[in-house]
Amino acid sequence: MAGYRTDHIGPGAASLALLTAVLWGGNQVAIEAALEGMPALALGAARFAIGWAVVAIAAAVTREPVSLARGQLRPLLGLTLIFVAQIGSLNIGSDHTTSSRAIVVISAYPFFTAVFSHLLIPGDRLAARMVLGMVLSFAGIVWMFAESLSWRSTAHMLGDAVVLLSAALLGLRQVVIKRLVAGLHPYKVLFWQALLSVPVFAGLSLVFEGTSGYAWNAGAVLGVLYQGVVVAGACFIILVHLFTRHSAGRLGIYGFVTPAVGVALSMWIMDEVPTPAVVGSMALVAAGIALSHTAPRAPGPGRT
Repeated sequence: MAGYRTDHIGPGAASLALLTAVLWGGNQVAIEAALEGMPALALGAARFAIGWAVVAIAAAVTREPVSLARGQLRPLLGLTLIFVAQIGSLNIGSDHTTSSRAIVVISAYPFFTAVFSHLLIPGDRLAARMVLGMVLSFAGIVWMFAESLSWRSTAHMLGDAVVLLSAALLGLRQVVIKRLVAGLHPYKVLFWQALLSVPVFAGLSLVFEGTSGYAWNAGAVLGVLYQGVVVAGACFIILVHLFTRHSAGRLGIYGFVTPAVGVALSMWIMDEVPTPAVVGSMALVAAGIALSHTAPRAPGPGRT
């Protein structure tokens, strides 16, 4: 049986997890810029093609083989199906709800990551203090977007439900990756996840978007490059390497930082002064993460 490490998240690992969350915070801005130059599904294909190239280069530089042995393709195909369904449901759901509601709902994915990790990763237990920390952080996200949510409206409920499905699939995908890297090198997992996903996004783009809607400019090019090199490349590499040693549930908690960073970046770009609500929301997010890290871990040497 493969070993699943759930080592303590020390300062180094915490800094890397925080770095990925911060860099992901700029992803929404990059998406908006890139969509000015190409349709959404084509953007997905371009993003993951560039990410695949980054992983391929990293594997070549480190001389890490990415060829598959017998029996390794099937679980990677399963991961790819989850990945495509997660991105697709996020795009569809976001198209049927407001931007603020979509951000809040997708921010629930750390809860799903923790639950799936509790169920599927031996030794990665869900502690009460960890749940309380996630609740605090999620409350901070809700507070941050409270003015623009309009929860009394029922017109967006279908979109919200589809985005919530995407959040659940994202949590599941994190845990599936955690299981896969117990027996496969992270580069191999990322290489094949991207390689198998690109044709799907490209094919869907040709069917539903055609060849129109392309209008390249500097902002669109930079947006695509940021998503491909930074997010689908560097961030994925860092996060998946962290999964080889640490709890997927506890790493997922850093995801609450991403929407907070997105708001901070938007305010910086628009030259706006942070409001007390934004500052208080960020404090709640930080307090929730800190509280989660004080939750007791399962006994043992950190490997099941």
